Amino acid sequence: MLKVDVRFRSMSALATMPAYQSEHAAGMDLHAAIAAALVIAPGAIEIVPLGFSVEIPRGYEGQVRPRSGLATKHGITVPNAPGTVDADYRGEMKVALINLGRGPFTVEPSMRIAQLVISPVAHATMVVVEELTTTARGAGGFGSTGH
Repeated sequence: MLKVDVRFRSMSALATMPAYQSEHAAGMDLHAAIAAALVIAPGAIEIVPLGFSVEIPRGYEGQVRPRSGLATKHGITVPNAPGTVDADYRGEMKVALINLGRGPFTVEPSMRIAQLVISPVAHATMVVVEELTTTARGAGGFGSTGH
């Protein structure tokens, strides 16, 4: 397992430091840093503050992902999943949540609303060519490899 230090700076008394909930968890839980409940109407997107900023090391990114329980039980997900936190971003972290469920959903103060995965990043160099190598799939697009 790859280990990396991520610097954490609290910006609010309501902030909760992200933490893994089990030994082999890939993501750290992110908690809503809100003083009062926030209702997300069906189809609506709300930006939820987390009350902290981070310093992710160069060569890594933070991926903000939905929590599976909120997604499957309530239809609450991250609309740009995974959201990317770049290594040079120093502002307050926030999570966009969308309610794909049929009824309103209430985000309570300190509720676990998403997860943060720290992942290595590779920078690619684009190489201009006249042709690409051929493959069995070729130019087959959406749905071309099966059902």
